Amino acid sequence: AASRPKEGDLLIKVDDATLKPLTPEDLIAGAAPMMAWAMDPTDKTVRNGSRLNRILLVRLDESALKPDTRARAAAGVVAYTAICTHTGCEVTDWLPEGLLYCPCHFTKYDPKDGAAVIDGPAPRPLPALPLTIVDGRLTVTGPFTARVAFEQQ
Repeated sequence: AASRPKEGDLLIKVDDATLKPLTPEDLIAGAAPMMAWAMDPTDKTVRNGSRLNRILLVRLDESALKPDTRARAAAGVVAYTAICTHTGCEVTDWLPEGLLYCPCHFTKYDPKDGAAVIDGPAPRPLPALPLTIVDGRLTVTGPFTARVAFEQQ
């Protein structure tokens, strides 16, 4: 349960006891992010044994995504770690201008551009989790694009 998401994993909503795999239709375009965990489709192991595995899912207009971001998205759904690269707080907020926001030290990330840092002290973008759609379900196609880590204070 503590191992990182891997290729072939499905995504489930945090606190969903039914373990229902998410589809793009489960996310509303432009709405606040959904928190998710990866789940092994074979043995149903939910990768919730480490907070570093918490995933933010956001559905955006595909035409608004930068090319690198679009390549990792599935039907406009992008996935990023929920762990801020500054001090490890959770990125929990959604700003009206379509930015992810860490309330601890006010970092803003642009989910349309690989979660690039727009403002705040975070040293780098949020690592992304590449997705595809298999049998209608959001499916992980590889590991996070960078190590999920933060600055030690």
